[in-house]
Amino acid sequence: MKATDILVEEHTVIERVLDALEHAVQSLEEGGSVEPDFFIGVTDFVKGFADGCHHKKEEDVLFRAMAANGVPVENGPIGAMLVEHEQGRVYTRELREAAQRLQAGDEAARDDIIRNGRSYVALLRQHIAKENGVLFPMADQAIPRAEHDIVTVGFDQVEHEETGPGVHEKYLSLADELEKQVT
Repeated sequence: MKATDILVEEHTVIERVLDALEHAVQSLEEGGSVEPDFFIGVTDFVKGFADGCHHKKEEDVLFRAMAANGVPVENGPIGAMLVEHEQGRVYTRELREAAQRLQAGDEAARDDIIRNGRSYVALLRQHIAKENGVLFPMADQAIPRAEHDIVTVGFDQVEHEETGPGVHEKYLSLADELEKQVT
């Protein structure tokens, strides 16, 4: 399995959480009730899995390997992905803050949840499409075949040494829980 295949599989998990978030936001838009804890759980997942594990693999391992093999960071596809990672962090932070306000009884926070939830879903869906369809094939071409195993080892280090044993599995379980809460 190529290193980029691992990232594509992780995108599938992230997309499941995006589907759940989209469903919850739609419910709020239609006047329904969704527990603020659901949105806090989504932000925990994003911070721990999407950002803490997945983006860390991309930023600290894959993007560096691509740059070392001639793919420009500044004014190139890697730079664009890094900007989108940062924008996702902003939406996630604001979504969490709004969920905490709603939890404290501020009903006006519903609009902020809806806005940030919709914005995050839209950003990530197009971001994942660009990575899967353009950036990862570019990585597969740019990184010499002999270095693909080095990238995979780097991913393993991120997953098991930097984030800790069992953390990846914890977030896979959280993705399952979030789906069940809104379907």
